[in-house]
Amino acid sequence: MLTHAVQPLPRPTTRRVQVKVAQATGAFWVLKLLTTGMGESASDFLGEKSLLLAGLVGVLGLAVTLTLQFRADRYRPAVYWSAVVMVAVFGTMAADGLGQGLGLPLAVTTIGCASAVAACLGAWYAVEGTLSVHQVTTRRREAFYWATVLCTFALGTALGDLTAFRLGLGLLPSAVLFAVAIVVPWLLWRFARLNGVAAFWAAYVLTRPLGASLADWAGKRDGLGLGDGIVTLLVLLVVAAVVAWLQWSASRDRVRAGDE
Repeated sequence: MLTHAVQPLPRPTTRRVQVKVAQATGAFWVLKLLTTGMGESASDFLGEKSLLLAGLVGVLGLAVTLTLQFRADRYRPAVYWSAVVMVAVFGTMAADGLGQGLGLPLAVTTIGCASAVAACLGAWYAVEGTLSVHQVTTRRREAFYWATVLCTFALGTALGDLTAFRLGLGLLPSAVLFAVAIVVPWLLWRFARLNGVAAFWAAYVLTRPLGASLADWAGKRDGLGLGDGIVTLLVLLVVAAVVAWLQWSASRDRVRAGDE
């Protein structure tokens, strides 16, 4: 006869969820580059109209889209990329606020944002033992992921401004610099066996200053001079078209899977 009650298994500390972040396909990198540029131009456009309006759009937009993303039951392209757009807008405002609002030098802002990215990645790895986007399968990992993404957007804004303005390279040369730099992680991964996760996050960080530099060059007077509002609208239309296609493709694949 048993003298001790059977002890229940301990509950997991974090509830498993489906991976709800986009995978690193070609469409992912195209949209990442577009949304980074859009975040830069949209933030500048709103800031020129009204700082209060810019703040409201940035904070409320970020809160709403991230809430929808966390509540989603699976990867939904429209929800995910809406959150990325608002993170881009808010990240730009955060970096500009540190530099322009508090008067911090661009070098200090860049170092501070880089330290924040390193802290997010370090804490994420220390707690979870992985930085792979393929394993963002718990609420806690989702939180680490989006905190890291937000910091990378702020870092990219500060870094792009540092090279273009403080170092005097200009907008288009800065874009060329980052376009070359973003190939380096791929080359190291392809030919020097760089860890795929490290290569991903290095490229992810570099897409931000690349997109921001291109958007500034297209919108500002010392570039094409199209205007931040026009650049924002044009990029938004392209992003919406690509996301709509991804949403349609995802729906089609689920229907086919159901038929099988």
